[in-house]
Amino acid sequence: MLTDIQIAQSCKMLPIVEIAKKLDISEDELELYGKYKAKLSNELWERIKDKKDGKLVLVTAINPTPAGEGKTTTTVGLGQAMSKIGKKAIIALREPSLGPVMGIKGGAAGGGYSQVVPMEDINLHFTGDMHAITAANNLLSAAIDNHIHQGNSLNIDVRQIVWKRAMDMNDRALRNIVVGLGGKANGIPREDGFLITVASEIMAILCLSMNLMDLKERLGKIIIGYDYDGNPVTAKDLKVNGAMALLLKDAIKPNIVQTLENTPVIMHGGPFANIAHGCNSIMATKIALKLADYCITEAGFGADLGAEKFFNIKCRMAGLKPDAVVLVATIRALKYNGGVKKEDLGVENLHALKSGIVNLEKHIENIKKFGLPVIVAINHFESDTDEEIEFVKNFCKNMNVDVAFSDVFSKGGEGGKELAEKLVELLDTAVSNFKPLYDINLPIKEKIEIIAKEIYGAKSVIYSSKVDKTIKKIESMGLDKLPICMAKTQYSLSDNPSLLGRPEGFEITVKELKISAGAGFIVALTGDIMTMPGLPKVPAAEKIDIDSSGVIQGLF
Repeated sequence: MLTDIQIAQSCKMLPIVEIAKKLDISEDELELYGKYKAKLSNELWERIKDKKDGKLVLVTAINPTPAGEGKTTTTVGLGQAMSKIGKKAIIALREPSLGPVMGIKGGAAGGGYSQVVPMEDINLHFTGDMHAITAANNLLSAAIDNHIHQGNSLNIDVRQIVWKRAMDMNDRALRNIVVGLGGKANGIPREDGFLITVASEIMAILCLSMNLMDLKERLGKIIIGYDYDGNPVTAKDLKVNGAMALLLKDAIKPNIVQTLENTPVIMHGGPFANIAHGCNSIMATKIALKLADYCITEAGFGADLGAEKFFNIKCRMAGLKPDAVVLVATIRALKYNGGVKKEDLGVENLHALKSGIVNLEKHIENIKKFGLPVIVAINHFESDTDEEIEFVKNFCKNMNVDVAFSDVFSKGGEGGKELAEKLVELLDTAVSNFKPLYDINLPIKEKIEIIAKEIYGAKSVIYSSKVDKTIKKIESMGLDKLPICMAKTQYSLSDNPSLLGRPEGFEITVKELKISAGAGFIVALTGDIMTMPGLPKVPAAEKIDIDSSGVIQGLF
């Protein structure tokens, strides 16, 4: 059996110029990064911006488990399958972060015969977007410490600096550090720390900006900390938002690549959904909607995180109206939610399936709360028995939701034709009555409680005393009328990763609030969520290698 990277290395890619031609993009509208990847120029958007939008389909999933759901693989396979049935489709995805690539996940560009290529480039440095975001983030950090060292005319209170440095790697040792040691020439000693790049507000800003000038304005609104009178100090006050925008002038342009079957893919931005909003860029999605009849996009982790933020944050800000949702699950993952150990998931267990399928049930209910039609996609495994498959079909039928079994991992687009055909039928017959879940003008706690109770199923929300103080500060700055970005574990509907299935009667604890004024949302941190992950005991990096011929191994 071939590994993902072996499959990717054996495929025949078309020059990206030919992929672009399928979408009526001229070579002059591309900025080439070698033969197989390119950025889309600003001129392209100006030419197509008045064209009619295609249908927008979000692919999301149940809460992730060690058994795997295959959300990105399904997204890629579905895009390929749409082409197989004669539909003009484009896929819109996020870029992988080096942290998970070198940590637990390995490659993050789909799997099997439903991958985005060149997968080695995509999983490593790609077109440099992550590095540009890191550089812009750390320019601001350098400017903060330099300003303080050079006299601190803005009266920045070193005890109230909230901006952190960033790097695109999992490194727990950098979560909490002290900078400025070594004497007067090296600055003022203070506590600091690092985020992983995908958790930086600059990543969120890049993905939520409409163009370069909007990006520059948003960068200027970043609150880096407070002065001795408690007033916010911004990147614009430090006069570096223009230089930060310059570092991002190419990173803000979406990237175009292809699948193994030469379906076009726009890949841009990469915020995590458990600590950020988990969606690719607004610019990428808007361009995709103009270029094809169907745009297949995804949002990170389970629907309680990525989909909720896609609807309440991204769609609200961009004025997008999704047409349908594909909800991905596996019978194996549903049994895991029902209490089966990972090593026993290949054995038929209808009792565990009945216990665990409530997780799927809750996510279906949640999607319907946004007024959207939904179809369930079961990522098929050979271990799925006829009785288990029949149970899932009947369960979905009783919920008045269609279900399709896909085999895109092993068969590519051919294995997703049933899903593609049923999705097209749903789009042709069902009506989207999309609306966000809450009014952004509601008080902060009310917005948090709507998400916690309606989406997670929580009984109530507990707030630390620190949160109450932060709310007063946010209100005094007039920034309370913003959407909420919940930072929560992806493994459970609750803030406790060990509570699987559909927990009830639990409380959500909000430990801290952070204002992302540039991105335009308020971050609520719950549970033990961290913005700088660590590497596992045996990181994926130990299996990744390159030989004397330049052949890469181990990227899954």
